[in-house]
Amino acid sequence: MNQDYIQPNEWSILEEGFDVERVKSSESLFSIGNGVMGQRANFEENYSGPSFQGSYIGGVYYPDKTKVGWWKNGYPEYFAKVLNAPNWIGINVFINDEALDLFTCKKVEDFKRELNMKEGFHRRSFIATLPNDIEISVKATRFLSIVEDELGAIDFEIEVLNSDAEVRFEPYLDGGITNTDANWEERFWKTLEVKSEGDKGFVLSKTLKTEFHVNTYMQSEVLLDGQKQDADFTKTKTEDKLTFSYSINAEKGQKVSLRKYAGYVTDMNHKRSDLVEAASKVLDYATKAGFSKLLQEQKEAWEKIWEMADITIEGDVKAQQGIRFNIFQLNQTYLGKDERLNIGPKGFTGEKYGGSTYWDTEAYCIPFYMATKDQQVARNLLTYRYNHLDKAIENAEKLGFTNGAALYPMVTMNGEESHNEWEITFEEIHRNGAMVYAIYNYVRYTGDFDYIPEKGLEVMIAIARFWQQRVNFSEQKNKYVMLGVTGPNEYENNVHNNWYTNYLAKWCIEYCLETIEKVKESHIEDYERVMGKTKLNEGEMAKWREVAENMYFPYSEKHEVFLQQDGFLDKEIVPIAELDKSQRPINQKWSWDRILRSCYIKQADVLQGFYFFEDHFSKKELEKHFDYYEPITVHESSLSPCVHSIQAALLGRTKQAYEFYLRTSRLDLDDYNKEVEQGCHITSMAGTWMSIVEGFGGMRVKEDQLSFNPTIPEDWKTYSFKVNFRDQILKVKVTADKTVFFLEGDNAIEINVNGKVIEVQPNQECVV
Repeated sequence: MNQDYIQPNEWSILEEGFDVERVKSSESLFSIGNGVMGQRANFEENYSGPSFQGSYIGGVYYPDKTKVGWWKNGYPEYFAKVLNAPNWIGINVFINDEALDLFTCKKVEDFKRELNMKEGFHRRSFIATLPNDIEISVKATRFLSIVEDELGAIDFEIEVLNSDAEVRFEPYLDGGITNTDANWEERFWKTLEVKSEGDKGFVLSKTLKTEFHVNTYMQSEVLLDGQKQDADFTKTKTEDKLTFSYSINAEKGQKVSLRKYAGYVTDMNHKRSDLVEAASKVLDYATKAGFSKLLQEQKEAWEKIWEMADITIEGDVKAQQGIRFNIFQLNQTYLGKDERLNIGPKGFTGEKYGGSTYWDTEAYCIPFYMATKDQQVARNLLTYRYNHLDKAIENAEKLGFTNGAALYPMVTMNGEESHNEWEITFEEIHRNGAMVYAIYNYVRYTGDFDYIPEKGLEVMIAIARFWQQRVNFSEQKNKYVMLGVTGPNEYENNVHNNWYTNYLAKWCIEYCLETIEKVKESHIEDYERVMGKTKLNEGEMAKWREVAENMYFPYSEKHEVFLQQDGFLDKEIVPIAELDKSQRPINQKWSWDRILRSCYIKQADVLQGFYFFEDHFSKKELEKHFDYYEPITVHESSLSPCVHSIQAALLGRTKQAYEFYLRTSRLDLDDYNKEVEQGCHITSMAGTWMSIVEGFGGMRVKEDQLSFNPTIPEDWKTYSFKVNFRDQILKVKVTADKTVFFLEGDNAIEINVNGKVIEVQPNQECVV
């Protein structure tokens, strides 16, 4: 852990005391979102200290021209940047003409910040002494509505503590913003019009190149001791900015509030000609309801989410806070309402990585959304990739592949590859396997085989074609080999025969061939349609079989383990325990050359394969590989600790599983990798959910039914979770001496618990 200022609390993220060194980290941790838009927890009032301003709109991006020192054929032309959108939260505050700025205040006391996860709002309070010696108490509450997802609301309340004073609020909209993460320091937005209608304000703008049209809007009201005031206001316009100014005289002890309703409407959901009208309708709804009612609606909506998604832990507040933070951020990022959207690795908390989706969605996120929401949400995520199949085929064609072979992008917004580090863009091709595994995982869990003949089989065929073309036949090994790849462990680049990639390729081909036969038997019309569309024939499938049956896998007879890649044993193997702590994290301390030559693993490829294909290997084999690779794994990938936690639990190493669980659940809260100010690790948070449900809960799908092998950490009294399995909700509660199952559904189900099949009746407790 590298920070320890977040106060333990079961339902809230809490910070006490103002520290300029923590501002950017807290801007990440206290971020808010509603699945459609989101923002870092920047202050509403002006702050002149170090800050990372960020507001984001789902699906809106800019194709930032690739910047590399040496252009290589096949490079993507751009890197898809998540855009810092026009700022609507801003409220300049003046007390007797003195600006409120926490960086310049004489004193800041009783500073408290809360992210209330149970009810879905951010609140900040403090007492400040301004340079003019006026002392004020401030309480600011903000949320993004998940009921009306184009709307945000702010209640900014001031009490003057030591004198009468004039309070001036200046709510504004600012379209003149830039991205912190920009290749060429270009401006990504063009302001089209700044206008107002009465006390409603609008900034209409568009993104350059991609031509997304956005209307950023606002309307405000002023209150004195809770009563609305008919306050006069003035307007100021510039090329990019609209500011309203409200002044009110307050006596000592009176509370003055500005309530601001604002947000975005875009041409993703409205005609461009209707953007002002659409925003006006949202504002009419908001002002009629009022802040208190909107906040109550927010609380009720979050209550429904938590009713299904919550994981409870008794006896360990930090563990409880960690899992709820992860679940909360996942739901803030993606709610499954719009199949055009996806789960970005930073969500709405920062700009790093760009793009709206990585392979993380398929490998880590789909299980969470399958189990905590309706299966249609997971189907939407699969459909997102199906809709990008033509682009995936184009991506492969650019690299020389033919015949409809597809290479899904490492990073994308619209299906095109938009990642520009050659060792990832060209070589981290294991992402293709995650696309197929997600289809397999979805069908296994939901029982919805129909997705495959409808859409999934076309994806699987295109990927099988890629793998068959990507291998070479080695006469020396008399096997098919795969050269020049990078596995999930990005601390080994351009290696030969990465075990995980080779194993995925073999499995993808075999699963595709097996599935083609099933579709032929059960969905003959779809089979004929897909075969006609893809022009797949027996001769090509015979080539696939040959590759799958003769795939090469690096293996050490001496250590009795599969090797990360061909040259792994050429490295000096030195356990992490022998590395001085001052050298960690190595990605911030060492040169890239030194990292690549070392044995240290960012994320263990072989263990990732054992996680995906657990039933292909014995527990003894897992133990052997776990004991070999874990001691040299630095876990500097956010996706690493959760897999290790699940596997440690499977091996009966509950204490070690718990340690990995804390690392994955509090990765950002405790800033394990010293990078949280750049944004939170959203996609790995789904892995945190898995570390409890699949790890401690031991949940699997075996032989078409749920299977559990529960264990519990020493410090926990109980833990519980719910899963939606094939439209029936099963609640699982685990204690040290028993597991209680409760089925919310209409039909009894059979489950396997500790190797024994039991029947769970609807609305009755079943104790094991």
